[in-house]
Amino acid sequence: MSHDHHAGTALSVGHEDHDLAERLSKGLDAYNFAATGTSLADQGALSVRAVDGAGGLVGGLTAWTWGGLLGVEMLWVREDSRRGGWGGRLLEAAEEEARRRGCDRACVSSFTFQAPDFYRRHGYVETGRTPGIPGGAEDVHLFKRLV
Repeated sequence: MSHDHHAGTALSVGHEDHDLAERLSKGLDAYNFAATGTSLADQGALSVRAVDGAGGLVGGLTAWTWGGLLGVEMLWVREDSRRGGWGGRLLEAAEEEARRRGCDRACVSSFTFQAPDFYRRHGYVETGRTPGIPGGAEDVHLFKRLV
């Protein structure tokens, strides 16, 4: 005979829930830190911004660092600046800052219609793919040693 310890518990489904995201993040951090022997001190945010002479955003990169790993989240360059090498400069600046923080490896995911070849040119190696991205695309997972 099974006993339901969650009698009276209700599910609710909705859109973005900042409070829920914060609670889940704290819970997962506690679990992940315990499982990996890391702490909040081993985790940080990282950003790189390129601005033109008029103050306009040319491009940027957001990432995180955690226990020696750099995780690139987003990298974007304005369309009129895409052939100017700005993507590479943003990525190299992030990798340099990650090394300064003690990181020795990096990871990133990029849809097949985005920039997996850009990351390959910068020394990243494909480690796997997630199929089923809209438009028949895949999410390419890449990794690099920062040594």
